Amino acid sequence: MMTMRSQLRKLLRDTDGQEIIEAAIVIPLLFTILFGVYWFGRAFNIYGTINHAAREGARVAVSSCASCGNTAATDAQIATGVTEALQASKLDPSKVQCYTPGPNPVACPGFSSPCTCNAGSSNVRICRSVWLNAGSSDPPVCGVTVSFKYPYQFWFPFTSVSGQNISLKASVQADGEE
Repeated sequence: MMTMRSQLRKLLRDTDGQEIIEAAIVIPLLFTILFGVYWFGRAFNIYGTINHAAREGARVAVSSCASCGNTAATDAQIATGVTEALQASKLDPSKVQCYTPGPNPVACPGFSSPCTCNAGSSNVRICRSVWLNAGSSDPPVCGVTVSFKYPYQFWFPFTSVSGQNISLKASVQADGEE
């Protein structure tokens, strides 16, 4: 028969519960890393999607309609191109917010006030007939910029990032057809 003192020594020397304690420490860390991979991956996916939508808007802006007498696309048509690209990827176009990247663009000769926002009930900022490559060594080209931002909320448990909203920004430039 074991005495109370020998049972206590045996209990203190045994490592039977060690695996449970290790699992209790490691499993939350593992899930935090997995959640992080998922939520940052989702943010990257949405960022790629909104850039694609901005490229679609810029493509619509620089293309002309041959059957319409080669008229330029309206702001509403450009915004529709962005909206359709967002909807195709199951993003809510009503969350799009107007975004002004950097300094205001300079209008090409013969044009004034080139930027509009809220075109066609969309918050896409469209700047037509603006100088592109103005700050680079390349010669400036007249073109269009399409820009907007899209909100994203992280759900990253056990961290200070959980529940934080960030704005993913998209801005695309395209030169006009000659």
